[in-house]
Parts: sequence; C-alpha cells; structure tokens
Amino acid sequence: MIANLTVVKVGGSLVSEAARLRAVLADLAAGDDGPCVVVPGGGPFADAVRASQATLGFDDALAHRLALDAMGRMAEVFCALEPRLRIAASWDAGSAILAQGGIPVWDPVDLKQGHPGIPETWAVTSDSLALWLATQWRARRCLLVKSIDRPAGAGLPDLAHLGLVDAAFADFAGRYPGTIEIRGPGAAGTSFAGTGAAGTRAAA
Repeated sequence: MIANLTVVKVGGSLVSEAARLRAVLADLAAGDDGPCVVVPGGGPFADAVRASQATLGFDDALAHRLALDAMGRMAEVFCALEPRLRIAASWDAGSAILAQGGIPVWDPVDLKQGHPGIPETWAVTSDSLALWLATQWRARRCLLVKSIDRPAGAGLPDLAHLGLVDAAFADFAGRYPGTIEIRGPGAAGTSFAGTGAAGTRAAA
C-alpha cells in the first residue's frame, strides 16, 4: 500500500480539449495530486469499439475486452503527450514506478483474462474500473477528471442517469472505502465527493 495514493481517471473525452488534457497530465506528472496511478479512458478508441459492435453485432464480452485494449492505447497516447508518465500493466510495475517517484499510467490488459468482480458489459467502463483499481490498491482517493462539471446537487444515483459515470459506478462505489471526487473544468475544481463505506455525500 502506497501512503496517500490517489487513483486518477482521466476521461478520454478530454481528447477534444487538447490544451486541458496536456495540462492535466503535466500537473499529475509534476506531483500536484501527490502519488497517483492514472487510469486512462478509452476515448475515440472505445468509441470505435462501440461503433463496430453496432455495425457487426458481436457480443458485449468481446466489446469489453476491446475497450480494455482501447484504454491501453490511450495510455500510450498519454505517455506520448507527457513523457514523464510511464505505462504499468501490473501491480508490481506500478509499485516500482511509484517507488522511483514516478507516475504510472495503468494498462488494464491483464483484465482481458476476466475477473469475477468485473462484469464484461458496457455497464462497466473506465469510471468503474478506476474505482475497482482504487479498491485493489487501497488508495485513499479516487479522482475522476471529466470534461464537464457535476450538476449542482447531483448525487451518485444521479450521475449515471446524467451520463457522467457508467451504470455500474454506484455499485463499485459502495465497495470502495475511500473518497470519491469528480473534477470538471469549472473554477471550483472538485465538484463531488463521496465515501463508499459510509454511503455517499454531495459536496456543497
């Protein structure tokens, strides 16, 4: 367990905001959020999986595995944009990077073998996977960097309905004992906080 660790999911939708994406990655690499593991969204690569499934009709299990590949490709993009970041496909690799003072970007390729706690459906995207990883790593905080702010007063049950997180997010949040935050582009920064072990609470 790494003290004060944060798992930071950086949404693939930030690809459309190149300047902000570069700034977010640079800040993480500089240690602005302390020691952290970056979870990349699938971005346009995941969108391509969705489009291909709609056209070809393959099942959700294959789509899930292809979406994991999409996250891995986005990890490569993140590291190309910010060379101080380094890809890690395992706990050991991530731990070694953190021990050296670096910031790992998670490639979830190992999950392609399947995991009993992770449904292979579109209900689980990189949002829930970030919470799953935060639980595995016993991270004190799971931070989701999004392209939009949390609507005022919206709690966890509302976020999936609004499309801000995936459908399984609340279930994974219920198993995560740390703090959950959502950071949009607004000046207020973090716009939601919750603690899975004690229920959830909306930030003021």
